Amino acid sequence: MPVRTARTAWNGTLEAGSGQVELSSSKVGTFEVSFPKRAADDAGGTTSPEELIAAAHSSCYAMQLSALIGQAGGTPESLEVTADVTLGPDNPGFKISTIKLTVRGEVSGLDAAGFAQAAQAAKETCPVSKALAGVTITLDASLES
Repeated sequence: MPVRTARTAWNGTLEAGSGQVELSSSKVGTFEVSFPKRAADDAGGTTSPEELIAAAHSSCYAMQLSALIGQAGGTPESLEVTADVTLGPDNPGFKISTIKLTVRGEVSGLDAAGFAQAAQAAKETCPVSKALAGVTITLDASLES
């Protein structure tokens, strides 16, 4: 399996410094990071480790759920997945305290119970969920008609 790489260049202290995170493998972009903006309600045009984890988790979960729906005999028409990653206090410092996965799906060939079962299994078996096993991960899943 391939290795994917990101690189961060940081200048200055935690409070006054800033950096740029580069998605090196895909070369799709370089994005600004800053601790004050990371800890603020308004990100002000910068990303954060939590947002990058949310992107990784929502996309990984969508792929895993799509696979499990297919294995259960259904066909995913569309899946809308959101991951809300919360940064909270820790002693010392901070930690990722919770992740809330929300999925709304249009699926043929599965009823609501089958979808719920696949959604829960995807939460437990997606590689990013496994990597984040020390974090409380919740799931809100429903079919849309």
